[in-house]
Amino acid sequence: MDPSPTALPATIIEQAASRLGCSPADKKLAFCLDEEDELKHLRECFYIPKVKDLPPTDLTLVNGEESCIYFVGNSLGLQPKKVKTYLDEELDKWARTGVHGHFNGQRPWALADECLVDLMAELVGAQRHEVALMNGLTVNLHLLMLSFFKPTPTRYKILLEAKAFPSDHYAVESQLRFHGLDVEKSMLKLRPREGEETLRIEDILAVIEEEGDSIAVVLFSGVQYYTGQLFDIPRITKAGQKKGCFVGFDLAHAVGNIELHLHDWGVDFACWCTYKYLNSGAGGLAAAYIHEKHSQSIQPAFQRNNIIINSFAVLCVGFRLSRLSGDNKITQISSSQSPITENSLG
Repeated sequence: MDPSPTALPATIIEQAASRLGCSPADKKLAFCLDEEDELKHLRECFYIPKVKDLPPTDLTLVNGEESCIYFVGNSLGLQPKKVKTYLDEELDKWARTGVHGHFNGQRPWALADECLVDLMAELVGAQRHEVALMNGLTVNLHLLMLSFFKPTPTRYKILLEAKAFPSDHYAVESQLRFHGLDVEKSMLKLRPREGEETLRIEDILAVIEEEGDSIAVVLFSGVQYYTGQLFDIPRITKAGQKKGCFVGFDLAHAVGNIELHLHDWGVDFACWCTYKYLNSGAGGLAAAYIHEKHSQSIQPAFQRNNIIINSFAVLCVGFRLSRLSGDNKITQISSSQSPITENSLG
C-alpha cells in the first residue's frame, strides 16, 4: 500500500488563489481555505493561546484577546480541552481508592498503556502486538538499535539524513561508539544536492544501492523535521531490505500528521513521541514498533544482572516480572509502567 498522493501546500494555495482571482497573500484566500477545511470543527476541541499570554507581545500593536496563529504543533501540540476532565478522573480515583486504582476503573493504572494500544496501532497502520507505549523516543530508539544494529566487519554502517533530528544523530553516534566503530567511516549522512533543500528519492535509493552491502541499518525520518519533507517510506524500506539492511524510521513528525501503514510496508522498526501531532503534552509517553516478522528472529541485545534488553518477541522492548504472582515469571511487556497522567493526556 503506497502513500496517498498529495499536492504540495504551495500548489494548493496557488490553485485556490487562481480560482478566487486573488493573490496568495490575500485575506480572502485564507478565509476561503478555512471555510473549506473538512477538519475545521476540530479547532473547538483545543485551547488556543490568546495573544496577550504569549511573550513577548506588544499589546499596542495587536488585540490581546484574539487567539494566536499557532504554527508550532510540530514542537508541541495544543492542549485538548478534555485533558482536565481525564486528569481529574484519575486524581479522584487515586484519592478515593488508593492502591486499588492499579486494577480498577475505566483505565487501570497497571494496564493503562493497553487502553491506548489499539488506537496507536491504527494510527501507524500496525498490528496490536507490534506496538508498545513506553519511555521516551530516544530511549526507545536506543533499545531498538541495540537489537537491530549488529555490526560485522563488512556490514557496519548506519545511513541517515545529514540534518537528522539532533537527538537521533546523537543516538546513532553513541551506538557507533558503543560498538567501538569509527563514527566518520560508519555514519553515512545523506545531503541534498547543492542548491536544494530536500533529498531526492532517486539519490536516497542510489546510495542504498551503492553502499547497501556495508549498511547494517537505514534510519530515516518519516517527515523531516527541518524541511517538512515526506519521505517515501515504502520505497526506502523495500530498497534497504533488498540490500540486506534493516530499515527503521523516527516518526515523531509523521504520526498523527500523515497516513501510515507500517505493517503493510514491511518497515522493520520505528519509534515516535506523542506530544507533537498527538497532543499528549510535554514529555508525553512515546511508542515503539517492530514488525511481527521479527518476533522469533531478533535476539536479546544483551543480558546483565538479570535485566534483559530486547526487541519485543510478541512485541515489546524490554520485560517486566509478573507482578504479585509470586512465581517471578518473565512476561513480555513494556519496559516500565506508564505514568497514568500521561496516558490520560494521550
